[in-house]
Amino acid sequence: MNNVMRRSLWTALPVVGALIVIVVLLLLLQQFTAVEAGPVEVLEAFWKSISSRGDLSLRKIANVIEFWIPLVLVSMGLVVTFRAGLWNIGIEGQMIFGGIFATGVAFFRFSDSPLVMIPLVIGAAMLGGALWALLVGILKTKFGVNEIFGGVALNAIASQITLQLIAGPWRPAGSDKAQYSASIPDASRLPGISTDFDVSLLAIIIAVVAIVAVVLALNGTRWGLNLKATGRNARSALLLGVPVTATSLGALMLCGALAGVAGAHRIIFTEGQVAGQFTGGIGFIGLLVVLLVGMRGAWVPFVALLFTIILNAGTQLQFINLDSSLTGVLQGMLVLLVMLFSGLRDRWQLSQSRKVKVTAPQPEGAD
Repeated sequence: MNNVMRRSLWTALPVVGALIVIVVLLLLLQQFTAVEAGPVEVLEAFWKSISSRGDLSLRKIANVIEFWIPLVLVSMGLVVTFRAGLWNIGIEGQMIFGGIFATGVAFFRFSDSPLVMIPLVIGAAMLGGALWALLVGILKTKFGVNEIFGGVALNAIASQITLQLIAGPWRPAGSDKAQYSASIPDASRLPGISTDFDVSLLAIIIAVVAIVAVVLALNGTRWGLNLKATGRNARSALLLGVPVTATSLGALMLCGALAGVAGAHRIIFTEGQVAGQFTGGIGFIGLLVVLLVGMRGAWVPFVALLFTIILNAGTQLQFINLDSSLTGVLQGMLVLLVMLFSGLRDRWQLSQSRKVKVTAPQPEGAD
């Protein structure tokens, strides 16, 4: 067995172990409780969430991909901040501000041409998300505010700003309600591929480019090495000449830019207007995805797809007498079990490496 296959198996081991435990727990629930549905029925529910009459449904697959796009963008950004040792809890606020900047440009209507407006809207979304993430970094580096606390506070502020905009300048004409903004002008809306497959081709391209660019940057550039050194030990990295502050701020801004595009996608494609909670909690789901993959960016698209399918199957679970909240339970169990098995795997590998060092033959003449 070559080294690449061995590393892949060791990497996949925690996920496989977690899935086995979940299957066993579902079997136990089926046997010893009033729950009639077991692993087979749950898998059937997942299949029905992407199929119709036994065949794959383009419309349902489009729903999965439409949610997967912002989730994978957010998750790839979070992989960067995790590599730098930063818990970017403010990711939701960065999505919100990306959406706010994108909406502001859309309502300003610089042009009636989609070729002009869509790039402007996406660029504004990246700028908004990056600036909101930069604020988290400044609070941390200049004022000593931990990024977790700063991020939580900025999430709340971003939500309140959104509500004020909906209730004020963005309120639909003639409406006294403050639940949604006016509709986004057509020139700033992302078009779908077709009515049966309603997914934005441009959004898919952006997501794929983000995946490839982040993976290559983390594993093949000096910047990626600086991120890793900063995340491992910022003080030691500083002594070695790594610009720790600039590296951390850059990681946050890149993550914010990707989150901003994800937030804009929710407005200019999914919703077509700004709602109070337009992010749909995607930022927090992205945190779960990254907890599963650690710093392995290449795994993000697949784990994000798994989470999307689990969420999408929520309605189908109700038809087999299971509450749709089981999707959240499955997500939480998956994350906790993978982390548990990852810890056990790492400890076993460490103990094995120590045994190898102890039993290694000593060179001749050694004391």
